[in-house]
Amino acid sequence: MGRGGELYTSRLDSVERTYFFNIHENVKKELSLSINESKPTETEGRYFRQSVLIYEEDFDDFLQELQKAVDVMKIKINERNSKNNSFSSKKKVIIKSKEKQYVYTT
Repeated sequence: MGRGGELYTSRLDSVERTYFFNIHENVKKELSLSINESKPTETEGRYFRQSVLIYEEDFDDFLQELQKAVDVMKIKINERNSKNNSFSSKKKVIIKSKEKQYVYTT
């Protein structure tokens, strides 16, 4: 086991920020996922950091909602990009969840 119950860590570097994905195990052997964002401030050597913690019992619901949000973002990006391409054809995209169905035309 890693430092402080850390079982896994990965890092994603982008142009303006860094993301960290960490899986922790507490003393009760329960798992949690922390997603952290770190970006430099105007003060040299200092960073602004924010995080969200997702507990084991919420993993499936969190992933489902995250996937819906990512799907909508992809649709919006495609809509924006298709406005720049007059030859693109329209597509109907359906996103289903337990409670609702979302229909988008791109």
